[in-house]
Amino acid sequence: MINLNKFSSYFVANWKLNGDFNFIDQFLDQLKIPKNDSKCVVICPTSVHLNYISTKKKGLYLGAQNVSQYKSGAFTGEISCQSLLDLKVDFCIVGHSERRQKYFETEIDVNQKTQQLIDAKVIPIVCIGETLEDKENKRTTNILAKQLDDGIPEISNSNNTLIAYEPVWAIGTGLTPTLDEIYQTHEFIKNYDTKFNNFKILYGGSVKASNAKKIVSLSNVDGALIGGASLKHDEFGKIIED
Repeated sequence: MINLNKFSSYFVANWKLNGDFNFIDQFLDQLKIPKNDSKCVVICPTSVHLNYISTKKKGLYLGAQNVSQYKSGAFTGEISCQSLLDLKVDFCIVGHSERRQKYFETEIDVNQKTQQLIDAKVIPIVCIGETLEDKENKRTTNILAKQLDDGIPEISNSNNTLIAYEPVWAIGTGLTPTLDEIYQTHEFIKNYDTKFNNFKILYGGSVKASNAKKIVSLSNVDGALIGGASLKHDEFGKIIED
């Protein structure tokens, strides 16, 4: 398992269901990797491209977008933690809002997947966040508290788990919380329970070159989970640049 303490910040590219071999070749050829090796830059492609990137990445870490909560068995189409290990995957996104909403993943699923990854020495990036309805009804902290209580297993700690706060209403919409809202929410997460005091917490939700540096400069934000902007090598390059 990667030593999380050697990094000052994390930048995770979630390519979702995008990319092909040609795209990957062009992206990696043109992307400028930061000279500052305290920045951890992670690429999360589709599962079928994990092996291809693993043979080409230089100065980058490899991440998966999802994993099964089961070790093995009759689960057609699923990907096991052992499969990720075979491909030398370092990180794995868990509980992304799209998985929760479109594939009906529960907190139990998120919890079990996180445990499987930790046991396999792969770092889970556990996503939490509220919908616009939750926000408008002032339920943000209640929603986050439940996700932290039920989705983060007891074996998680600051050495083996990352948390990504992604307000669902900001993902792919171009909308972002104010810097103060981001600060306050990250402060809530870190102080919700003493076990979370030292966790690294990433922000995700319409992160782009024009706002990334201000967001990551907040004292309780340890990096970013980037969606659409991570598909453009020049945009992503500006986000991760020294």
